[in-house]
Amino acid sequence: MAGCGSDQQAQQARATQVKAMAVIQQDTPITSEYAGQITGKDEVKVQSKVSGNIVEKYVKGGQHVSAGQPLYRIDSRQYESAVLSAQATLAQAEATLGNAQTDLYRDQELLAADAISEQAVTTQQANVNAYAAAASANAALLQKARQDLDDTVIYAPLSGQLAVDDVAVGTFASAGNTNLVTIGSSNPVYAEFSISETEYLKFMNIRQAQAGVQGQPLTVSLTLSDGSVYPLDGQIVETDRSLAQKTGTLKLKALFENPNGLLLPGMFARVRLSGETVPNALLVPQRAVQQMLGKSFVMVVGEDGKSEARTVTLGQKVGSYYIIKDGISASDNVIVEGLTNLREGVDLAVTQVTADDMGFSLRSDVTPYDDNAVNAKPE
Repeated sequence: MAGCGSDQQAQQARATQVKAMAVIQQDTPITSEYAGQITGKDEVKVQSKVSGNIVEKYVKGGQHVSAGQPLYRIDSRQYESAVLSAQATLAQAEATLGNAQTDLYRDQELLAADAISEQAVTTQQANVNAYAAAASANAALLQKARQDLDDTVIYAPLSGQLAVDDVAVGTFASAGNTNLVTIGSSNPVYAEFSISETEYLKFMNIRQAQAGVQGQPLTVSLTLSDGSVYPLDGQIVETDRSLAQKTGTLKLKALFENPNGLLLPGMFARVRLSGETVPNALLVPQRAVQQMLGKSFVMVVGEDGKSEARTVTLGQKVGSYYIIKDGISASDNVIVEGLTNLREGVDLAVTQVTADDMGFSLRSDVTPYDDNAVNAKPE
């Protein structure tokens, strides 16, 4: 009896300490995450239509403005002079035209009395036509001068928020070249991201499968850089017409409502797509999966308490897990810790753990980056 007890204790001492957890079987939504960036839906660099020094500024950087609100005023003196000059030139042309028309009426009466030749009347009619054309041209010049004078005040082309790139009073604005300020709308906003060709085909298959079916729609959500989840879902509204030649990826835009202005253009976020659900999926933690010679396998706790290798076929990654297509069953316990140098057929001392114990989740890691923690030096 004493000998049997000693053998059992020795066997337990030789057993390899591992942690194992039960295979999870549940309906699992398939999600994909991509690096994205927030951009404004509408953004305009405001430029002047006329050149001159800025003499008045009605706004400041960061301010919210409405469409049609005045932003700047350019020195208008030269444009006021141009209007006066165009008015005088037009008045002179109209007076010349009036005199020519009076002469034409007189010549027509003389022609009726056979007092002058028909050629003289024809010549005078041509003069009238020329003077009328000159008057029209001068009227167009006056209109252009008035438009230039009006354009000395620059108005907001749309409602939105100004950037802080606004120029100061005294800056010389060159027509069509100088950016005075950038204005963009803040609600709604785009989240731009890119997907691979394979992911695009999968995305299209999901949409086709959902066409006409009352199922779970494709949803788009955002995880911000601090790990928080944006409370409002978005929808894909724009897809590029072709793959980028250098990267082989396709750019998409998702539209998000931004009523509180939390999302700012230039922010980085992780775009999360979901819409397909795998029924009764078998889930195994990624850390339990080992790969060798192109094959994937997991170690499970056998019925005899020994380690047993199982070759598996991997599906998609979902958070901390792989979906396993075949090779294991829902009744198996997979080893998640203690795999280093673990061989098949080894006696095991198993500690049963749960997903919560190990910190596993169906969501991707949303832990914010802590630069201080990374660069901290040990004491």
